[in-house]
Parts: sequence; C-alpha cells; structure tokens
Amino acid sequence: MLTLLAVLGSVLSVGLAAWAAERSLRRARRQARYGRYAPWIHPRGRLAAPLNWVAESRLLRRLCERVVPSMVFVSDVTDVVYVNYVVDAHRIAPLVPPGLELQRLGESCDQAMVTFLSYRHGHLGPALLGRWRRLLPSPLQSNWRIYVRHPRTGSLGVYFLSTAIDRTVHALGARMVAEALPMHVLDRASILVAEEDRIDLVLAPGHGTAPDAEAHLVRLPKWPTDGPWRCAFPDYGKMLAYCVPQDRALSVQPWHGQVTRQEISLGIPLDSCTALSGPVVSAAASALVGNAEPFAFLVPRVRFLLESEERDLL
Repeated sequence: MLTLLAVLGSVLSVGLAAWAAERSLRRARRQARYGRYAPWIHPRGRLAAPLNWVAESRLLRRLCERVVPSMVFVSDVTDVVYVNYVVDAHRIAPLVPPGLELQRLGESCDQAMVTFLSYRHGHLGPALLGRWRRLLPSPLQSNWRIYVRHPRTGSLGVYFLSTAIDRTVHALGARMVAEALPMHVLDRASILVAEEDRIDLVLAPGHGTAPDAEAHLVRLPKWPTDGPWRCAFPDYGKMLAYCVPQDRALSVQPWHGQVTRQEISLGIPLDSCTALSGPVVSAAASALVGNAEPFAFLVPRVRFLLESEERDLL
C-alpha cells in the first residue's frame, strides 16, 4: 500500500511539474494570429481533443528542441501550384514577427508579395533512409508565406504564416521538430492535373484551422506580358526569379534570442514554370490580401531537400 501511494505521489508530482512548466512556457510563447503558435484545431475524429492539446503544447515542443536532432529530409515533389498576390506592403508588414523585416517591392517600395503554394510530396522522409524512403507516404502540403529579411545578417527568406498537410502524423511531427513550420491538418485536399491543360486545386479545412482554397486553372501557351504582378515587376521572368527560389525559411524565437534558418535546396529552372489562368477562391487568402487579384503558375516537379537548420542571434 505504501509503495502504491509513493508511486501515485510521484506521478502527481510529475504531473504538477509538467502543468507548471506548460503554463510558464505559454506566458513566453504566446498565442498569435499566424505562425507557429496560432490556434490549432484538428478537423475531425474522436481524438481531436487530445491531438489539439499535443499540437499546442509548448512543453512537448521544448522537449523536442532538446532531444530530437536535426535531419536532412528529401521529397520528390510534383505538381506545385503557386498562387500569388501583390499587395500594399502596409497591409502585410504587421504580420512580420519582430526581428525580421518585410521585403518591399516596386519603384516606391510600397508593395509586397504573398504566396501560397500547394504540391504533392513524393515519399517525404529522412535522407538517411535511402531507397527505403519509397515505402513512405506522399501527402499533399500547402505553404502560405510572405517574403522577409533578417536585418542583422542580411539573409533573405520566407516566413510561413501557415502550412497545412493532409496527414495528421506529418502535421504533428512537423510541429514538434520544425520551428518554421506552423503545420495544420487539412480535412481534404487534392491537386488534379488533367491532360487537357486543366488544373484543379482543393484545400478543404473542414472544422479545423488549416487554410482553405479552391482553384480551377488552365495552362497558358506562354508567359503573359501583363497582369497584377506588373506593379512590382517589369516582366514575368523577373517575377518568377523573385518568388520561385525558396531556399530559406526564417522564423523567430525571442525566448531564445534567435532566428532559425531552414536551408532548403530546390533548384527550379525558371523555364519549367507554366503560367496559369483561372478563378481562385479562398477565405484565408482574402483575409490576408483583401481584394488583390491572384496570378498563378505551375512547376511540374521539384527535388526538395531540407539541408539543415541553423540559428543566428536575434
């Protein structure tokens, strides 16, 4: 009996310590509208409540920071649909976390770019698995980003306002080990690329907190000479040269006094990009860009390589 009481006392002590640590960490890592600590709700299932707690736990994230080593990840990505907006920089600037600054565009530096790109992974997993990686699943992912700069180092990169994937395990894994990825779970997602040049994109969050989008697009025979990008770029090629290279993701951890850099290798040839045209409907995008007009393009395939995760002083 005394042994049982001792065990129960130890469990209670550990539980109280964990509760106190969680509360303390939540005061430092406060909830935000966008980014890693935005509210997280799983779209469905009886396990939604415990999954929500795991995804939002500051303590579990802190433990993973200490014990999970950084790894090289690889994926053979296909059907990357970029949807972009050029908007007033003053609208986007408040979304940039302190420690980073917005990349401004246009002759008067009064414009900024917002992009969400959606794609099908090709057996996403650690590079150390080698050929065994082909046994891993290929989820669909969507990244919602703005373009930022670290003024202390001059590093250019993207800051993810939100990211979403259609597999719960992948979402929770990313939230625990990748600081830059504020990953949510999509209830339903699809990218259909038809032979008759039609591309249909659906991102359905269900009752969860993932961003939404629906687009029905067709390929254009060549790059356009005019469009909503013209207020920030002299031609279509310059626009692609700006937004296609996604070789660095930046995020800020003020409680550590640091900026995290995820160094990414993509190597997308600009001439592989196909301009698209068609309607895009998204409440999540409208909340970010208002009535800005979208413009889209397709990259057929990408060899994604997450090379390293580095840290700089804030």
